Amino acid sequence: MGLKNHLMYAVREEVEILKEQIKELVEKNSQLERENSLLKTLASPEQLEKLESQLSPETTPDASSEDPGGNLSPITVVVYDLGKVS
Repeated sequence: MGLKNHLMYAVREEVEILKEQIKELVEKNSQLERENSLLKTLASPEQLEKLESQLSPETTPDASSEDPGGNLSPITVVVYDLGKVS
């Protein structure tokens, strides 16, 4: 196997791993969104107000700090289809 073929194989393998990770993260995100929606419907107006005040821009940590709550920032995912490369 030539170097080019070896590299293409390695890249395709990595792409498949990343696709699977993206799929798992999308599923987890959907689950968390459903849980969040349910919790919002069960929360009292006072609890929602308190939560919204805690999440105001003045108190939201910036991207450089760790978020102990595990909140995810929106991301854009670009997936390239390598197809057949000769």
